[in-house]
Amino acid sequence: MYNPSRDSAIGRSIGLGERFKRAFFLHNSMRQLLRGKIHRATVTAAEPEYVGSIVIDHDLLDRADIWPGEKVLISDVDNAARFETYVVSGKRGTGIISVNGAAAHLVRVGDKVIIMAFELTDKPMHSKVVLVDQENRFIRNL
Repeated sequence: MYNPSRDSAIGRSIGLGERFKRAFFLHNSMRQLLRGKIHRATVTAAEPEYVGSIVIDHDLLDRADIWPGEKVLISDVDNAARFETYVVSGKRGTGIISVNGAAAHLVRVGDKVIIMAFELTDKPMHSKVVLVDQENRFIRNL
């Protein structure tokens, strides 16, 4: 623990830095792990004039443990484009996957995409991976 009288910045900053590294980074290394994924969803709309984001059927968000407003990584299976955006909740049961804003230029309606959310953690975790059909209906967890 840092003690100002013992660990003054004058002449001891290297020692404090080393203690900090040992105490924090070596014992609590954080990793970014996959928390939720919607696998091979079909893009139902691409709206470049929309402000931004991806609209996803709320049922799929619940199953994959992805929150509205959360940053996600999108990978287009058909053209290899990858981009990040944030999630907007879509109407339940509609199967909507609408890529909006500038990212809409990276996909076409009918493309298959993988939607991934990550979490920074220092512990292993189980990912919720959701497989969907052609209409973006839940098939099973992978």
